[in-house]
Amino acid sequence: MRVGVFDSGVGGLSVLKSLYEANLFEEIIYYGDTARVPYGVKDKETIVKFCLEALEFFKTFKIDMLIIACNTASAYALEALRTRADFPIYGVIEAGVRATCKNLKDKDKEILVIATKATINSKQYQIGLKKEGFTRVKALATGLFVPMVEEGIFEGEFLKSAFLHYFKDVKSPDALILACTHFPLLSKALSEFFGSKTRLIHSGEAIVEFLKENSRLKFLDKRANLRFYASSDVKTLEKTAKLWLNLS
Repeated sequence: MRVGVFDSGVGGLSVLKSLYEANLFEEIIYYGDTARVPYGVKDKETIVKFCLEALEFFKTFKIDMLIIACNTASAYALEALRTRADFPIYGVIEAGVRATCKNLKDKDKEILVIATKATINSKQYQIGLKKEGFTRVKALATGLFVPMVEEGIFEGEFLKSAFLHYFKDVKSPDALILACTHFPLLSKALSEFFGSKTRLIHSGEAIVEFLKENSRLKFLDKRANLRFYASSDVKTLEKTAKLWLNLS
């Protein structure tokens, strides 16, 4: 089976990593819209337009399934994409909400959702979590993390300063939902900052579990063939992918 993975930039590599290590596909085609990242500061019409253009790109590969790794794109463009495709398309938000439900049995636990401004403003996570009965859900736009990841900044004083800026009034939550696919690349630094009390939940692990439960995918005995594409500077994307996936 051939799957497409779409993201606004390199952040979707966090989802790709989970899919790659799950051994569910024979081939994975990744496309990052690196020329127009970030999506999280753009309006809905623009986000939908960019996503529909990406869909046309993927149609040339005759994929069997498309995963929208970008949370912002999942929030605003998923339904529009599904009306234009003859193959299944999955976003990451529903999977993220389900993963939170599995990890937190106590509905009174404190949850912090961090994402781009557009994803936070869509209220998709807040609404989904409250429908599941969670009573203490906070959401915080942390958009500066996106360009930092795009620049390969995964640790150090610059990143720590950004943490102190955004989280100065935040106590360690019980769960931290990394509601932008760029953010899992900061998992190590975030775990160190918040401590062992905080459970990190990210889109890659969530979508793998979602697919296992809702698709007829079977475990394969070898890794998928990977193909990388980008709207700009594909070499940098490939370099980050090799680093993140430990590819030679």
